[in-house]
Amino acid sequence: MKNIQRIFPAFNFPVRIFLTIGMAISLICCDGKDNPDTEEPPVVITPKANVFLTRGDKTQLFNKVGELAIKPVASTSFPVISLDTSVRFQEVEGYGAALTGSSAYLIKNKLSIGARQTLLNDLFNPATGIGISYLRLTMGASDFSLSDFTYNDLPAGQTDYNLEQFSLSQDLQDVVPVLKEIVQISPGIRLMGSPWSPPAWMKTNGNLKGGKLKSEAYDVYADYFVRYIQAMKNEGIAIDAVTPQNEPLYFTANYPCMEMQPAEQLNFIKTALGPKFEAAELGTKIIVYDHNWDNPQFPITILNSPDAAKYVAGSAFHAYAGDVSAMTAVHNAHPDKGLYFTEISGGAWANNFSDNLMWNMNNIFIGTARNWSKNALLWNLALDESYGPQNNGCNNCRGVITISAGSGLVTKNEEYYSIAHFSKFVRPGAVRIGTNVPQTLSGLSAVGFQNADGTKVLVACNDSNAEKALTVSQDKNNFSYTVPAKSVVTIVW
Repeated sequence: MKNIQRIFPAFNFPVRIFLTIGMAISLICCDGKDNPDTEEPPVVITPKANVFLTRGDKTQLFNKVGELAIKPVASTSFPVISLDTSVRFQEVEGYGAALTGSSAYLIKNKLSIGARQTLLNDLFNPATGIGISYLRLTMGASDFSLSDFTYNDLPAGQTDYNLEQFSLSQDLQDVVPVLKEIVQISPGIRLMGSPWSPPAWMKTNGNLKGGKLKSEAYDVYADYFVRYIQAMKNEGIAIDAVTPQNEPLYFTANYPCMEMQPAEQLNFIKTALGPKFEAAELGTKIIVYDHNWDNPQFPITILNSPDAAKYVAGSAFHAYAGDVSAMTAVHNAHPDKGLYFTEISGGAWANNFSDNLMWNMNNIFIGTARNWSKNALLWNLALDESYGPQNNGCNNCRGVITISAGSGLVTKNEEYYSIAHFSKFVRPGAVRIGTNVPQTLSGLSAVGFQNADGTKVLVACNDSNAEKALTVSQDKNNFSYTVPAKSVVTIVW
């Protein structure tokens, strides 16, 4: 002990305590891996695939229903869906809907602060909610606004070619405040702006409804787009993309609209919109068409012009006419340009949850993804129980959610669950990968993705009346699952 005291003279506590501590340390050091006689076998963690299910009969609504053991070799005789991460297609930009003026009004004014925060987290938080990652905005009024307006309305006969009276004032009431809350939750959310009409003084008929863009107003209307993007940026809101005109071939509506034929849109982009964006050094994408699948020649005409196409990032489609395969036709004609799906609405005309879920999956989500779309957006994010507020348009369109104008009660519709199966797990930056579904799985459609973090996602829709037992095989990852009849499943591993 005297020797120990000489070695550690600075210690004031008794040497016996020191020795006791030392012996304890010695015992700890000799335990476990340093003692081969007591070494425990390593813990083997079996990788799992997480399963999320929505059934057409509503007994499961985007619920996690299990974890599947992943094995290096398939051990069943079920039909095999094979995924190949080396076969890569388009990069995903996001999934969501449109924050129309009506939607923003309901979210801001019909919910308490707490209820609004809860709803927005459920919609936009990828960790605790469904992680909606893309929104479409109406530049000015649409058929789902509280009134007709643009950002530069003037009395008849007046003009403002310097845009001195440009103002976001209408959007500042509801749309911008709600967007700011959304951006707080999802800072990287992508936003697309689409106008239903220019200011009336820019149009051939001097009216927000119908007419065409005056040729002498091409430059000022391009400036109008630039001002919109800059004004939103000043509010902390980044506009990722714009389309020159919503539904340019539907111009007889009783709400803001305008005719813009392919040659006219081509010239507007080539001579005004593209050069103005370039001069302002905007990174905002220009996406053409923004109308139904039944006229793929419209975007192809514009993309065939090198002078216009150099400013164009891609083409956008709606699903009120035509077939989803039109998107592949445009991709095949111009494979260097992106494809986007920007609008379809459910409504009172289709009130069967199961049928709507199946149609949305087969056409809008799995369907557009397998036809090169980088996104999938539904129409109104929120409407009330009377399918409004409306602005002389559709009087029975259904929102992704319904917010009761009286009680503020939120109801999640089939469109919510359709989006959730993609938005929660197929994150921006994911890439669609090779996904082969054997013919023996009749009635089942599927698409696979690989996220930037390496996780894989398979979304499958069983539209048949019988359950489908299958094996998923991706490299050395193999697992089996039985998809119930009339159901959608998202599997993540």
